[in-house]
Amino acid sequence: MTQQVIAANVDRDRLRRGISEKYTEVAQEPEKGFHFHTGRPLSVMLGYPAADVDRLPQATVDSFAGTGNPFSMGDLKPGETVADLGCGAGFDTLQAALRVGPTGRVIAIDMTPAMREKAAAGAAALGLKNVDVRAGFLEDLPVPDASVDVVISNGVLNLTPDKEAVMREVFRVLKPGGRFQVGDIIVHLDVPQEAKDDVELWSNCIAGALTQSEWKWVLDQVGFTGVRWGQQTDVYSGSKHESDAAEFDTRGVSFTGMKPA
Repeated sequence: MTQQVIAANVDRDRLRRGISEKYTEVAQEPEKGFHFHTGRPLSVMLGYPAADVDRLPQATVDSFAGTGNPFSMGDLKPGETVADLGCGAGFDTLQAALRVGPTGRVIAIDMTPAMREKAAAGAAALGLKNVDVRAGFLEDLPVPDASVDVVISNGVLNLTPDKEAVMREVFRVLKPGGRFQVGDIIVHLDVPQEAKDDVELWSNCIAGALTQSEWKWVLDQVGFTGVRWGQQTDVYSGSKHESDAAEFDTRGVSFTGMKPA
């Protein structure tokens, strides 16, 4: 049974400030440890091939904080245009740029300046000319209509209070027949609406998480087809500052869907 999803009633500016502060720490002090896993050990948990990770700058790898593996849901093709939403330090951005090659391009979008700086520095270190790093919010993407072949994202959608608005933006920027391939988190126990409306609970990656049934409702509302779900991974247990995410049986997951042609 699918469940209707109501946008969380939170102070969006306050939420964004809190998230940006947290991920500035991930960019600048990755060794500090967080309530989620990071870096190369996380990439192993999520199934990234070591050879792909080895190609990236160490600083990029150190600040990786995803929850899934977008590339596990399908290959990128040379020449494709990709948008990476909430690109962070550029871990997926740089891999996407290498996959689509010089005839393709990657638009990397993030609201946190420290992460954008790190993503741009990583692209420069690899000599990549096909990476365009932009400031922006997921609810208002700085990308033209129907201009992107693939949207990727990793561990970021759960940090937005209005999932339907975000996915409508994804739908808008995709070309007909385009697809999204994202990693995010799901919970297996319903999060009460009052918890979703409590901005203090968002930093623990609980308040913003949806169940798979709730995600199905969102994607159906927006109009995506061909939705497929990948492997689920516990990306919280055993982290340096383990949160209470386990109480809601929280898992990282990758999934994909298509904008009808």
